[in-house]
Amino acid sequence: MENNKMISALCYVSLLFAPFLLPIIVYFVIKDKRVKYHAKRALLSHSIPTVLSLLLVFFGFIGVFSMDYDNMNGFIVKMFVLMGIYFAITIGVIIWNLVQAYRVFRVGF
Repeated sequence: MENNKMISALCYVSLLFAPFLLPIIVYFVIKDKRVKYHAKRALLSHSIPTVLSLLLVFFGFIGVFSMDYDNMNGFIVKMFVLMGIYFAITIGVIIWNLVQAYRVFRVGF
């Protein structure tokens, strides 16, 4: 039981060192339903910053190649605002993952 708690908590903390790899491996290797539940939640929370960064890059490329030089200042301001929102969401996801790891490890499933 203690090992299952540790593995579940490690799935959340793996955002810092192996974001997708560890939750996927744990999901397919471990048979316990609670551990699989936490691995799925961790994988979903790890995908949020990745999807947002891909959208940010996509909109950045579209904007850079479709803007003319005169309108570039407004686009740059919008991109900095979007990057700030992205970093705030990413920090929030990191904090959420660390809190979930603490709750799983200390409080229980």
